[in-house]
Amino acid sequence: MNQKTWCSLRFLLFSYFLLLKIHLSRGSDAISPGQSLSGNETLTSAEGIFELGFFTPADSQNYYIGIWYKSLPERTVVWVANRKRAVNDPFSTSLKLLEDGNLVLLHRSGVVIWSTNSTSKVLNSTTAKLLDNGNFVVRDASDSSSVFWQSFDHPTDSWLPGGKVGYNKLTNEKQILLSWRSSQNPAPGLFSLELQQNRTNHLLLWNGSKEYWNSGELGKIFTLVPPYVTNFTHILNENESYFTYSADIPNVFTRFTVDANGEYSQILWRTDLGKWTVIWTRPTEQCEVYAFCGPFSVCSQQKKPVCFCMEGFEPKMRKNWEQGDHIDGCVRRVPSECDVGGKDKFLVMPNMRFRDNSESLAVRTTEECELACLRNCSCSAFAYDNICLIWTDSLYNLQQLGSDEGIGRDFHIRIPASYKIGTSGKDKRKTLRIASATIAASFTLFAAILVILRRKRLGSGDAFEAGEDSLILFKYRDLKCATKNFSVKLGEGAFGSVFRGTLSNLTAVAVKELKHLNRSHEKQFRTEVKTIGMIQHINLVRLWGICVESSKRFLVYEYMPNGSLASLLFGESAQILDWQTRYKIAIGTARGLAYLHEKCRDCIIHCDIKPENILLDAEYNPKVADFGLAKMLDRDFSRVLTTMRGTRGYLAPEWISGEPVTPKADVYSYGMLLLETISGRRNLDLLQDEWVDNYFPIRVANTVYNREDVLALLDNRLEGNAIIEELTRACKISCWCIQDSEKDRPTMGQVIQVLEGLSVVNIPPIPRFLQSLAEDSSSSLFVLENYSTSVDIQSMN
Repeated sequence: MNQKTWCSLRFLLFSYFLLLKIHLSRGSDAISPGQSLSGNETLTSAEGIFELGFFTPADSQNYYIGIWYKSLPERTVVWVANRKRAVNDPFSTSLKLLEDGNLVLLHRSGVVIWSTNSTSKVLNSTTAKLLDNGNFVVRDASDSSSVFWQSFDHPTDSWLPGGKVGYNKLTNEKQILLSWRSSQNPAPGLFSLELQQNRTNHLLLWNGSKEYWNSGELGKIFTLVPPYVTNFTHILNENESYFTYSADIPNVFTRFTVDANGEYSQILWRTDLGKWTVIWTRPTEQCEVYAFCGPFSVCSQQKKPVCFCMEGFEPKMRKNWEQGDHIDGCVRRVPSECDVGGKDKFLVMPNMRFRDNSESLAVRTTEECELACLRNCSCSAFAYDNICLIWTDSLYNLQQLGSDEGIGRDFHIRIPASYKIGTSGKDKRKTLRIASATIAASFTLFAAILVILRRKRLGSGDAFEAGEDSLILFKYRDLKCATKNFSVKLGEGAFGSVFRGTLSNLTAVAVKELKHLNRSHEKQFRTEVKTIGMIQHINLVRLWGICVESSKRFLVYEYMPNGSLASLLFGESAQILDWQTRYKIAIGTARGLAYLHEKCRDCIIHCDIKPENILLDAEYNPKVADFGLAKMLDRDFSRVLTTMRGTRGYLAPEWISGEPVTPKADVYSYGMLLLETISGRRNLDLLQDEWVDNYFPIRVANTVYNREDVLALLDNRLEGNAIIEELTRACKISCWCIQDSEKDRPTMGQVIQVLEGLSVVNIPPIPRFLQSLAEDSSSSLFVLENYSTSVDIQSMN
């Protein structure tokens, strides 16, 4: 063996033994300092009862660290570590015990996804071990009684024998069972089981705002616990108050759980049965779970599924609803007409049971009760049975009773007078398909007629180019009727106002009126019609038609019920967009812009991308809107020189420097919009005396460049609830989008690939513009104010 071969062999042997030292062999029950677990590696408790490793729930593509029963044929997860922060690749993430005793879930980039926050005073003195009772402990390697952290103190949705439900009086930390959001998502759900502190011997079920079941006094608990629990005890001392139990029965696994339906159950596995069996549950019926079906929905034990929307309503989040997640409830199909001076009526729902959150009125008849509700536009329903009850908040806990469930009362739900009560279920979907086909055929015929009549209707002076031929030509009187004489204003801009309307076929629309027309306004009107009138895409707002009569100019769009991204990110709405929704909006917006830039016959530069121009439909799908500044270019263009301007805070440097502008100007604006989507704040809102440190683009650029924790950049209202891989990608690509030179920015197609995880993105350099601001703080505010000034259209070259 020559010297070169011997050296290679020694290197391979060294690498092999180093690998054995750092990583685990499959089947080990513990992790020592410096060791890690990743990919398909698992820990197995000494007697092979429990296993710990990465898993994916149901049909999800996300990965979590969890504990499950190893010997059972179906994986039953009883504990989840990173339930708030999923990972999408277990091979690039590892569970590692650090030398100081801290157990962390660590991305290979160095980002900590989850941590026990446990420490030992002596380095390399701890071990993390999976026990046969399902408890995962970090303890002293030489003294097993010295425990620094254990999973039993941090339960998820399952309560194993020996585990705790209670609270620590000294730290005020709780041990509670908290349901999964759904079978596909172990994130914290709505329902919990906890020990109420002011009634120390009461266990109660809680839906986040209201108690809906409690165990009663301590002496009564034993009568509620099934016989398989051999010892159910309450421990109370000066430091702690908690319940625990034991169930040492051969060939039997048992656990208590709070499921995504809000039910607290004891579940049993017997080897002779070979399946899990629910042997005890509270409440005994799902309709007893407070707010189980969400607002404006009905629960019925006679139907499967038990939750359904009332007539005139539909699921707010249809995908979640179809997966059994009903927390978001239902929303109206057609808005109430009360606030626009219209008429409403009531639909009677017989044999209903309803609970609280109503107001009582001193009236003596059903008719008087109905009239009192009609006079109050906030009143959504009423009931009368010797007393008048009205509901002005969201409706919860409506239950449809069966013939054997007792006698209910009539419940009157408010609906628009124009709403036509139809069928439901399969018949309604079938009717909708037939109606849609009929409308589509009629629309095609009508469009053909419009081609013939277009010039006659519009007149030669108002004729438009091809591309508008498929649009509906509305009459002014029709729009005046549809908008109730323009009484409900949705918003107002530099060129006019937008009003909500309802067409004769009950289609909700947004009507944009252009006022005080001059030459530039007329150009804006024609630009928007020519631009959006000839394209259709799921992420571009749909233009239904136009109105051109004398000096009147109107654009009729599809109505977006959830308003603009700006209203939800920066407005006073109590609703907080979760990370999943924000990321979906970011990808959808990118797809809309990519279509404009790359898929249309002519390349279209939007020129005014900002949160106000991203509208959201009922499912929070984004649609790019307001094409008044758009510029169309032939496909063989190289660059275009224009004096158009956009909006303060979103302008690319080339607008200010006078350099030629390309679609990369939209990319820059998108980058700024994405930064605001991450932070939930205006980029310029944080400007103060020491504004450079708070200017969000600088914070993101520095954090990404220095490979620091990007979770510090996330909107505080989300409390760290984001998928770290997605957040990292979003931060990186946003910094690439705002590079000084348009050559350094990605295309919108490349942005989509990065956000969807199809392309790897490198660490971007800090833009020179941001570097100059940080280096010269005395003049930076002046530079930024001038750089971001909003300027009206100067010309339409």
